[in-house]
Amino acid sequence: MKISNIIQIIFTILLLSVGQILFKMVADKINPNQSIVSTLTNPLLMLALAVYGVATILWIFSLRNVPLSLAYPFAALAFIFVPTMAHFTLSEPFKAKTFYGFILILAGVTISTIEL
Repeated sequence: MKISNIIQIIFTILLLSVGQILFKMVADKINPNQSIVSTLTNPLLMLALAVYGVATILWIFSLRNVPLSLAYPFAALAFIFVPTMAHFTLSEPFKAKTFYGFILILAGVTISTIEL
């Protein structure tokens, strides 16, 4: 797999992770009494959906050049990116076991995608 393909895939996963952080920020601000229309017109929600839309288009372009069986394991990187971003942007806890999980995920992605 070319390095440019790897970069594009990782960038796509980063965008999806940013979208998840934005969705969490929207969820935290939803008032149970507000209407569905005001929720759906929330600018932060619109931004999250736009980020997800761009990431989806990039993913499609990535899959033109890379087999899904090689590209998809990179999606597991979101399990590293999202908790890390949540820690720094939302002050969510970051525990040692989370770090150990990251190591296992990185090992799995590496094993799954390495071309011998």
